[in-house]
Amino acid sequence: MNAAGFPLLSLVTWLPLVGGVVIMLVRGDQATIDSNARWTALWTSLIVLVLSLVLWFEFDPGEAGFQFVEQVPWLAEYGVGYKMGVDGISVLFVLLSTVLTPICILASWESITKNVREFMLAFLILETMMVGMFCALDFVVFYMFFEGVLIPMYLIIGIWGGPRRVYAAVKFFLYTLTGSVLMLLALLAMWFQAGTTDIPTLMHTHFPVAMQGYLFFAFLASFAVKVPMWPVHTWLPDAHVEAPTAGSVILAAVLLKMGAYGFLRFSVPMLPEASQHYAPLIYTLSVVAVIYTSLVALAQEDMKKLIAYSSVAHMGVVTIGIFTFNVQGIQGALFQMLSHGIVSGALFLIVGVVYDRIHSREIARYGGLADRMPSYALTFMVFMMASVGLPGTSGFVGEFLVIIGSFQVSFWLALLGGMGMILGAAYMLYLYRRVIFGRLTRQDLRDILDLSPREWAVFAPLIVLTLWMGVYPSSFSSFFDASVAAMVQQHTAALAVPAPASAALTGPASASAALAAPPPASVALAGPVSASVALAVPASASVAAETAVPASAASPASPASWPGLTRPSIAAPCLIGGPVKAGDGNDGRVDGACVRSARL
Repeated sequence: MNAAGFPLLSLVTWLPLVGGVVIMLVRGDQATIDSNARWTALWTSLIVLVLSLVLWFEFDPGEAGFQFVEQVPWLAEYGVGYKMGVDGISVLFVLLSTVLTPICILASWESITKNVREFMLAFLILETMMVGMFCALDFVVFYMFFEGVLIPMYLIIGIWGGPRRVYAAVKFFLYTLTGSVLMLLALLAMWFQAGTTDIPTLMHTHFPVAMQGYLFFAFLASFAVKVPMWPVHTWLPDAHVEAPTAGSVILAAVLLKMGAYGFLRFSVPMLPEASQHYAPLIYTLSVVAVIYTSLVALAQEDMKKLIAYSSVAHMGVVTIGIFTFNVQGIQGALFQMLSHGIVSGALFLIVGVVYDRIHSREIARYGGLADRMPSYALTFMVFMMASVGLPGTSGFVGEFLVIIGSFQVSFWLALLGGMGMILGAAYMLYLYRRVIFGRLTRQDLRDILDLSPREWAVFAPLIVLTLWMGVYPSSFSSFFDASVAAMVQQHTAALAVPAPASAALTGPASASAALAAPPPASVALAGPVSASVALAVPASASVAAETAVPASAASPASPASWPGLTRPSIAAPCLIGGPVKAGDGNDGRVDGACVRSARL
């Protein structure tokens, strides 16, 4: 809730359903029903956008914890409750969802002519599920929203999609649902172990090492499909090609971010040892995705399919950044997720403009559009350059930070991950040249119209955001700086303290053996058991932890619960946003570098 006790998050989450009820109550002839459904959906989404802007303005960027927390008892005897809240990571994804929903409704104003009321209702339900998923602070509530997204998107693809829409919708549903079943099993295992489904509590619960191996792969099965990571990405091109334009926008801009958000919210903070141990696996899959899908994109003749494969490559950069476990890498991953949400959504809208006029997505069908559609060519160029990562656009900042973060892990990881920028320039310039330049030879292209005022209203906010994020990135990064610093500290501190060896579930033998060994540490005992732990970390972070633990302390569930614990501080160079305080940490300079210090 906000300072006045107003349930702002619940209102932002559930208000779209109120608009959906109003749409269902509309009566009259078909034209009246369609018109009222469009306007009701648009105004509802705009009101939700205004409320999310209030949330954005009232959010305190210097606070690393969750804000606007709302909690209502639900299944108290099982440790389950309705709990909502946002931190610096999730608040921007709430805003991304609420910004794109009215844009998608406006983009579908003329292209959707069949079952308009049902289409608008599906979109409002989808908005509720997306916002609720990013706000949920209870694992059961999160899972309900996480899976609830599938239903409206399945209907949007299956009813309003292209000729192979049923095949694409079923493939999308089966892929994503299968992975999510394994996440449900992980949820149950964590509930049996911790006795609660409260996400902040689980984030500070130190699960046994052997158990973490199984939990990590259960989460990986679910989140990798959503991202999607190679080789479970094959559902995405089919879904994008067959989905209507608005469906492709939401699919690329928001739904793909759900998997990466899951890694940040669950895998990294809750399973630190397993995440660290299996990071090379993630690097390998991500590098393959970046290079392989970029090469596949170069061979495409369908504009939508080319952009779909480019999305897999860009999300590969995101997963590399997340599993670098340093401030720059995770900051870059978050910035890349936001940028990709805007830019990829805009590129699908770009394809939708010419598809609505010519009804073809074949690249060879076009050419010379700059002569007849100069405004369209300029708009296309802005988003094409942002996708390539041109400095001054949103695409550059995230990829640059991820490369810096991955360089601290491995030179080869940075080199191979950075190949996406080179290959991305190749396939995007190839697409732009064939569609925009050349001779205008086809007669129907001679009569094609440039952007209409409605289409300008769709693209204008996306252009502003793309340039704003590129020119003034700290206005966005400052929201997640404190949360990222706290996450890196928590991860590093968790590795400094060995997890309990016994587990309710036994992990794979190889994982158990590899993860059971604690990091190098030096311990000195005197009087009451006091230990000085020094953890070797990458150059991006220096850690010093001083603890004084009574001899009676056994195996605590969380290092934060130890009596007399002085919380560790991490010093890392900050590249954007300037020094940020989290908790009661201090900021200073070490060797001339800006240092961000935070306490767990």
